[in-house]
Amino acid sequence: MLSAHDLGCVRGARRLFAQLDLSLDAGEWLHVRGENGAGKTSLLRLLAGLSPPAEGEIRWCGQSIEHAESGYRHNRLFFGHHGALKEDLTALENLAFAAAMDGAALSESQALAALVRFGLKGRQELPVRMLSAGQKRRVMLARLATRKAKLWVLDEPFTALDVKAVDLLAALVGEHLAGGGMAVITSHQAVPLPGGRVVQL
Repeated sequence: MLSAHDLGCVRGARRLFAQLDLSLDAGEWLHVRGENGAGKTSLLRLLAGLSPPAEGEIRWCGQSIEHAESGYRHNRLFFGHHGALKEDLTALENLAFAAAMDGAALSESQALAALVRFGLKGRQELPVRMLSAGQKRRVMLARLATRKAKLWVLDEPFTALDVKAVDLLAALVGEHLAGGGMAVITSHQAVPLPGGRVVQL
């Protein structure tokens, strides 16, 4: 359903990678690996449609993701290094805001269930600025549990998580894949998920 053909990426005067091909179908995930500066985040931004490639094309269901009618924007969720959390909003309000931006329906009970799953029970009404770094990361992860996108593009999602949160996230991604979803993940550490193909940059 997702494919990249002869993909190239240039940052400034430096070429990060060229002639990269990959494909991903329902129930599959890719582990993007490489040294710092190799272009892992840049590749994910290309796949998420947030930056244009220097060369090549990315297709969703056989159609370029640049075509609005491909519906790609509503079928993918990008999880970057820095979460787009509103510090003055509560955890619940942040989930509601993200859903509204995605044009997705989300009830308060669904948002609360996601926050409870990630260990934020009792903190859902606190402004995000009052949460610890790890708790803020959990709010971001709760968004995954509330978003029905088919493709998850996750840049270092296990960073700053304790062991329990790592297990919770791995279980959530596993459920996503079992339901026919797809994922592209960068991680400097081992990803606790079976299967998966490696894209080495």
